Amino acid sequence: MRISQLESRRVALWGWGREGRAAYRAIRARLPSLPLTLFCSPDEVADAQSLADPALSIDTDATAERLGAFDVVVKSPGISPYRSEAVAAAARGTRFLGGTALWFAEHAGADGIAARTVCVTGTKGKSTTTALLAHLLRAGGHATALAGNIGLPLLEVLDPEPAPDLWAIELSSYQTGDVADSGARPDVAVALNIFPEHLDWHGSHERYVADKLRLVVDARPRIAVLNAADPRLAALQLPDSEVRWFGDARGWHLRDDALYRGDAFVMDTEPLPLPGRHNRGNLCAVLTAIEALGLDAAPLAAHAAKFRPLPNRLQPVGARDGFAYVNDSISTTPHASLAALDCYRDRRVALLVGGHDRGLPWEDFAAAMRAHAPAAIVTMGANGPRIHALLASLAQAGHFRLAAAADLADAMAQARALLGRGEDDGVILLSPGAPSFGAYRDYVARGRHFAQLAGFDPDAISAIPGLGIA
Repeated sequence: MRISQLESRRVALWGWGREGRAAYRAIRARLPSLPLTLFCSPDEVADAQSLADPALSIDTDATAERLGAFDVVVKSPGISPYRSEAVAAAARGTRFLGGTALWFAEHAGADGIAARTVCVTGTKGKSTTTALLAHLLRAGGHATALAGNIGLPLLEVLDPEPAPDLWAIELSSYQTGDVADSGARPDVAVALNIFPEHLDWHGSHERYVADKLRLVVDARPRIAVLNAADPRLAALQLPDSEVRWFGDARGWHLRDDALYRGDAFVMDTEPLPLPGRHNRGNLCAVLTAIEALGLDAAPLAAHAAKFRPLPNRLQPVGARDGFAYVNDSISTTPHASLAALDCYRDRRVALLVGGHDRGLPWEDFAAAMRAHAPAAIVTMGANGPRIHALLASLAQAGHFRLAAAADLADAMAQARALLGRGEDDGVILLSPGAPSFGAYRDYVARGRHFAQLAGFDPDAISAIPGLGIA
């Protein structure tokens, strides 16, 4: 649905974060006098009222009955369409859209394809992959927009002047369905991997997988770039898309740390500033996507050496008093914590895990600790006791030292005590494997607090390099 098609319809906005404000501005740019109702929290009312928009009504009670009074509700990504009030309103005929759906509808060509768009999704590594894609495209002389879930809502760059040559767009599982619902087809869609995640939003693991796959199944990209090493992706049949594989000998892949295109050696990836082998592997996804755009990827691969890693993603914060601090605050699944540990398998590590409890299973994580445990693990947060209980017998058997903490500050203090001073610097690794809800506004705030508690300037670690159009 294009924004112009909202005219003469009953329209509401649901959510007043950055995405909600972007949707408001985009609609007002096209339809300045369209009556709008905003559903927001009581503490956001004053900010919305400051707009002095006579055609904007404000409501703080998003019930099924009130939502059901509208033809279209443009909701923020964090609001699940599976909430009972949304389901009930949808049953009455209300259509729920996200800002991503509006953006794609506006950018669809006559053939239905949003030209020169590369959409990236995956449970782990999608932000770094999208940023690396933009970095390499820019190195090749192409003006590229880096936007989406990475920190710049698409509706904030609805009509940029001049328009970029290419779009590198990160999509979360909250947004992939918006692309499918927009009526537009991505030019290229990249799916990296799928692990259990966001079960509180999606309701079940099966629905999470289905929603994640909508980007390549329902949105019908011109070309789908898929990870051959992921069993769910490897089993897909996509009759409406050309499929290009990475991660095996058919295309770009790694042999240990060596990068190959088919049987041709290209370069060693071990020295690259990419956090973790999984992200070096995702360089293969980036190069495959570049080729899908009709560009020569091989000459661009070496430019990965000048990539600047993103904050909160296996980010070395610095060393102080004999300890190195690594901020992986974006880690929200047990699989992400395991990947972080793998990056530091040759160091003495104290791992900080736990946060908001979404019910994800930690049994596989605990099983992995039998063979590849760090020196110490400190649990914290709402799911900390549940993780601690799974690990207790292993700690008693001497696989690692284990402690429980009241909060992040306590966890860091206990980590230092458990590591003690050795011949080499210990690593205090924040890779919580859980969201920050409750204790922090978001994972960025958690990472900033971690840096501050370690004695470093949080402002120096927070900016995402390359965001926007360059």
